[in-house]
Amino acid sequence: MRVLYEVHSNRTEKPTLLSAHQKLGLWNTAPCRCRAGNKGYYTQLVQAAINGVIPQENGILQSDFARETAQSLAYDPGSQPSVATAAPSSSSPPSSSASASAFCPVVPVRGAVVERQPRMLNFCVEYRSTNVDVVLEESSSVGEIKQILETELHVPVSKMQLKGWKTGDVTDSTVLRSLHLPKNNSLYVLTPDIAPTATTSQSGTLQESLNQNFLLVISHHEAQRDYSLNFPGSKTIQEVKRNIYDLTNIPVRHQQWEGWPATARDDSMTLAVAGISFPCHRLTVCRRTSPAHTQEQSEECTDVHMVSDSEGDDFEDASEFGVDEGEIFGMGTSASRKSPMMPENAENEGDALLHFTAEFSSRYGECHPVFFIGSLEAAFLETFYGKARDRKPVAIYLHHDDSVLTNVFCSQMLCAESIVSYLSQNCITWAWDMTKEANRARLLTMCTRHFGSVVAQTIRTYKTDQFPLLLIVMGKRSSNEVLNVIQGNTTVDELMMRLMAAMEIFTAQQQEDIRDEDEREARELVKREQDEAYRVSLEADRAKREAQEREMAEQVRLEQIRKEQEDEREAIRLSLEQALPPEPEEEGSEPISKLRIRTPSGEFLERRFLGSCKLQVLFDFVASKGFPWEEFKLLTTFPRRNVTQLDPTWSLVEAKLFPQETLFLEAKE
Repeated sequence: MRVLYEVHSNRTEKPTLLSAHQKLGLWNTAPCRCRAGNKGYYTQLVQAAINGVIPQENGILQSDFARETAQSLAYDPGSQPSVATAAPSSSSPPSSSASASAFCPVVPVRGAVVERQPRMLNFCVEYRSTNVDVVLEESSSVGEIKQILETELHVPVSKMQLKGWKTGDVTDSTVLRSLHLPKNNSLYVLTPDIAPTATTSQSGTLQESLNQNFLLVISHHEAQRDYSLNFPGSKTIQEVKRNIYDLTNIPVRHQQWEGWPATARDDSMTLAVAGISFPCHRLTVCRRTSPAHTQEQSEECTDVHMVSDSEGDDFEDASEFGVDEGEIFGMGTSASRKSPMMPENAENEGDALLHFTAEFSSRYGECHPVFFIGSLEAAFLETFYGKARDRKPVAIYLHHDDSVLTNVFCSQMLCAESIVSYLSQNCITWAWDMTKEANRARLLTMCTRHFGSVVAQTIRTYKTDQFPLLLIVMGKRSSNEVLNVIQGNTTVDELMMRLMAAMEIFTAQQQEDIRDEDEREARELVKREQDEAYRVSLEADRAKREAQEREMAEQVRLEQIRKEQEDEREAIRLSLEQALPPEPEEEGSEPISKLRIRTPSGEFLERRFLGSCKLQVLFDFVASKGFPWEEFKLLTTFPRRNVTQLDPTWSLVEAKLFPQETLFLEAKE
C-alpha cells in the first residue's frame, strides 16, 4: 500500500478530511488487499481519521487518540515491525501551500513508525499556603501525582483529595490521557481529615471561596445582551465557557473574552482561585474574527495526515478488506439489531409509549426527555386547554430506526443535558416510532385529525434519511399549529436555537392568550358581580315583601283576636245587663241607695239600687257599662277605699254605700 504522510512539528491542529472516503486515505490505494486478520488495524485507522476532523465544541482538541493510533500503526500481527524511510517525491508537483510541500511518498511494509517524544503535562497544585509544580507524562495516572504530592507535602495519600478536574469521576487509577487535559493545569488538595493550623488561613479562605456562589454578568457583544449567571466557586473557567456556548452559539475555541483577571492562567482553574470579584464580576464575550490555533511552545507534537497518491483509482469497497462499516462506526448489522422501539399495531397508545420509553432508555441511557405516557389527544388536553399561564408547547419526537441519523441524533442531541433540561422545563414531549408502516399510518391519521391534512402530507414527504423529526406544536385558540419541524441532520447548538426560537413564538402567543384570558375573566367577574347584586336585590325585595305579608297577616290576626275579644265582652256585657235586677223606683217602700260613678273618661254613671243589693250587682252594673271588675277597680272618694276588694256578697248597706255615694273607676295596674 502506498501512503503519503504530512508531518507538522510544534502544532496541535487536527488533520482535515478531503472527502467522504478518499481523504480518509484508507481504501483508495494501490491495488493491494488486506487479510481479514488486520480488521482491527484498519478500524484504528478510520477511528483516528474521524477523531481528527470531528470538532470538539468544549474547546479541547483531543489529538491524543490519533497519536496513539499513529504509534499502533507500526505493529502488524503478521510480520515484524519495519521502519519506512521517507524520501521526497519527484512526481509530486510543487505547490505554494506549506502543507503541500511536506508531502512525500513512503514505501510502507505493514505500517509506519513515527518517532516522537511523549506528551508532558504541567500541574500547578495548591495546598493551603504551598504551591507544588508537577510535570508528568500523559500516560501516568492520578495516583502517581498523589505519590509525588505525598513526598512534597507530607500528606498521606489516603487523606488527600485532589480537586480541580474538569470531569467528575476521577480515581487514582485514572490515566491522564483519558481525561484529555491541556498542557497546563491547576489543581488543589483538600484534607478534611487533617485539622488546619494557624498557618492555614489561606486554605480556609480557599475552601470558603469554593463554597460561595459568584454572579457573572456576561455581555454578549454581537447580540447586545447581558446574561446574569450564578456559578459555585468550584466551577472551572472551562465549564463557564461551555455554558456560554449553549447560550450564545459561540464555540469555546472561537470565544474571545475580556474581563478575566491576570491570575486566571488557564481554563482549568476554578472561579474561587481565578481572582474574580466577589460577589459580582463583569465579563465580555464575542466571536473571534479568525479562530486562533493554540501552539504549545515547549512541546514537540507531530500530527500525521494520510491521503492517497492514486486519487484517480476507483473506490474499493471496505468489504474487500474484511472490515464491516457498521462495526467500524460502532453500529451493529441488521442481523444483530435490537428490538423495535414500538410494537406494531399496538391497541393502547399508553402501552406503546411505555415500551418506547423502556427501549429508548436501554439504547441511549436514562438521561433523556421525559416522554408523555398517553395518547396525543391526552397530551394536547393537558397542555393546551388549561389556564393560559400553565400551557406549554408539545414537542413531538418521530423516531425511525432505518435512518442513518437516528443514533447520532438520539445519543448526541436529544440526550444532551442542555436539551433534556430545556425540554423538561418548557415542553411536554410525546414520542412515536415511524419505523413500522402500520405505526406510520396511525401517526399520519392522528396528525390529520389534530393538525389537518397539510401537516400530515408534509410529514409524508420526508424521506427516511431525513428522520428523526422533532415537531414543536402549540395550541392556538381552537386549533393546533406546528411552530417548527427540526430534522435529524442538526447539531446541539442549532437544535437549541430552534427550540428557543419556537419558544419565543409560543411565549408571544401565550402572553396574548393571557391578556385575552385576563380580559375575559374580568368581564366574567363584572358579570358575576352584577348577577350577584341583582340576586341580592331580588332576595331583599322578596324578604321585604314577605315581611310585609307577615305584618299584614299579623295585623289581621290581631284584629281578629281583638274583634273576637270585643264580641266576647259585648256578649258578657249584654248578659250582665240582662241579668241586672230592675232599677227601683225612687219613692219605694224599701230603702234605696243612690250611687254616682265617675268613669276614667270623666263621664258619670248614675243608678238606684236597693239597700239590700249585693255588691256583686254593683260590679255587674259597672261591667255591663264596659268596665269589668277584672280590669278596673271601684274606689270611694273619702275615705279612699277599694270597693272591689270587699266581699261581693255584702249588701250596699254593709258596705256603707247607703243612702248615696260617689265612686270612681280606675284601671288596674
